[in-house]
Amino acid sequence: MTDPVLAAVDVGTNSFHLVVARVRPGGRFDVIEREKVMVRLGHGGGEMKRLEPDAIERGVEALSRMAQIARSKNAPLRAVATSAVREAQNADEFLAAAAAVGVTVEVISGLEEARLIHLGVLQAVPAFDRRLVLIDIGGGSTEVLLGERGSTIDARSFKLGAVRLTDRFFPEGQVTPAAIRECRAFVRSTLATFEGRVRRIGFEIAIASSGTAEAIARAAHALAGGSELRTYNCAVFSREDLADVIDRLLEAPNAKARAAVPGVEADRADIIVAGALILEGVCEAFEIDELTFSDYALREGVLLDTYERMEGGALHHLREVSRQSVRHLADRCDDDRTHSNHVARLALELFDATADLHHLDPSCRDYLEAAALLANVGLVISHTKHHLHSYYVIRNTDDLTGFTDHEIEIIALIARYHRKSSPKPSHTEFARLDDVSQNIVRTLAGILRVAIGLDRSHDQRVKSVHAAQEGNRLVIEVRGRRKNSDLDLEFYSAGERASLLEEVTGLAVTFRQTSSTLS
Repeated sequence: MTDPVLAAVDVGTNSFHLVVARVRPGGRFDVIEREKVMVRLGHGGGEMKRLEPDAIERGVEALSRMAQIARSKNAPLRAVATSAVREAQNADEFLAAAAAVGVTVEVISGLEEARLIHLGVLQAVPAFDRRLVLIDIGGGSTEVLLGERGSTIDARSFKLGAVRLTDRFFPEGQVTPAAIRECRAFVRSTLATFEGRVRRIGFEIAIASSGTAEAIARAAHALAGGSELRTYNCAVFSREDLADVIDRLLEAPNAKARAAVPGVEADRADIIVAGALILEGVCEAFEIDELTFSDYALREGVLLDTYERMEGGALHHLREVSRQSVRHLADRCDDDRTHSNHVARLALELFDATADLHHLDPSCRDYLEAAALLANVGLVISHTKHHLHSYYVIRNTDDLTGFTDHEIEIIALIARYHRKSSPKPSHTEFARLDDVSQNIVRTLAGILRVAIGLDRSHDQRVKSVHAAQEGNRLVIEVRGRRKNSDLDLEFYSAGERASLLEEVTGLAVTFRQTSSTLS
């Protein structure tokens, strides 16, 4: 049976977002198409009581175009509307106009919106096993959710939105000191009803989604001197970073000047101050010192919720977002997964056995596993120089979720150096890394090369490995799958690949076969 292609639209107060994707068993999906239209469906400084005729027209035009895209992909379309529509007294006018162009729009509650955002975020940030607080700042409302292991502990929807507060406090984009004080006081008073609850329940990680959060993440990275990232998913910024961005925004006299702040798009410049002040108030109210940005939000949650309803069961992969995304890419591009899986296991055994030598953080173990599983994905392009192709595939795929842009670069480089040339300062991508990251790449690539050599026959005749320092040597002890296994080819191949590991450890690498076997 062919995996279904589904489409979801987030009918937001500020913008409409479409995602079309092929959904795989277990809830993984391949994005086929994305579309974003800045609609500004909702306006109003207090209650958003009415949708203006021109806004309805813009919204229906956007939905009609998105429906055409979905139909061209044979994808059933599900559209959900948030605060602007659920608060409007004339919402029926918009819903009827949407239905006339073939789009049925569901109006969801604030709490359902929070649940769906939570579902989407867990596909992008590896936080399933951690208690989290999730903040999504939209145009008309802000959703805050406390969750753990995929379940909602508590959630609130506040009438705090970037468009709503801009209209109320900063009309025409004019920002004054008095308006800033009033906006900050309003945000804190609105959040006060949930402060005690958040602090009593507590959280281990704070996650922010939405356009406002992405703009802040981009601006914070740029102001810190970082170069443009391909993805900001899982990017972390502190409350101090947020304060620096706000200071920079408030220095700008108008929206045009704010659009010149790195990371701020021109079509968000007029509402970014309100959005940033909401996020500032959230951090103060809930004592959040650090935020992780999620590139997935409501639209991805809607898509996965639709799939879950179709399948009639729960999604089981949420525990290991990062690992699942790696395996998904490997499934698509690696024709010899048995070999790659075995190499990954041997590499992790070597990593553990040499921990006292390399002193790398345990998180590097995940990078090694990912690189081992993906080292051969470049074969989907060509066998010749496939290590270089592997770097390109890993670096440019949209499949890897749960990793930051920097982590993806490290994984891609480890995979790139699994064969042929060792890392060199003359290699542009490697040279861009800081010293700590360069050491991680060199060390893990050295381990990976040996592990690959130990499965040279691709028949998993090496059952397990251990390693220990003996004088000026690193002795890698190898157990065969069967008694008296012929490991000559494996020893020769691993020895040929051991020079990088010798460089990073300062020890001569030798191999020794044990007489005992494992069942």
